[in-house]
Amino acid sequence: MKKVIWLLAILLVGIHSVPTSAALNPSEPRPAKVGKRAPADDTEGIQFTEASWKDILKKAKAEKKVIFLDAYASWCGPCKLLQKNVFTKKAVGEFYNGKFINVKMDMEKGEGPALSQVYPLEAYPTLLFIDGNGKVLKKVLGLQTPENLIAIGKSVK
Repeated sequence: MKKVIWLLAILLVGIHSVPTSAALNPSEPRPAKVGKRAPADDTEGIQFTEASWKDILKKAKAEKKVIFLDAYASWCGPCKLLQKNVFTKKAVGEFYNGKFINVKMDMEKGEGPALSQVYPLEAYPTLLFIDGNGKVLKKVLGLQTPENLIAIGKSVK
């Protein structure tokens, strides 16, 4: 048994001491990592308004626009995916920035807890479409694809 343990220890030390090809020739360009993309330009996707809820309602009423509210929690995995992979898409941004007042709110911080009393949530993320009077026109739960999110937005009257 001791011989097996010593053999494993020697192998592990040996593996870590072998130089990689990049270490042997640092001037050689390294191959690009597969599957990695440059981060999306923040101006392409949905532009979210940062203001108090009261001011957002006033703005929606004045502009005769519907509010798109992304009700999320900081610990929510699907919420993070929505923010990273859906809200950043150019087509989603073009549609939502033109038609809605976009708001994202952590429902466990700031105005979020009070707002969750007005608009009870069943799950995260919850996507709400609210008129300038505060009336919910549509409520959608869960992660959406960019195509579904645009279709949902088009269905809001």
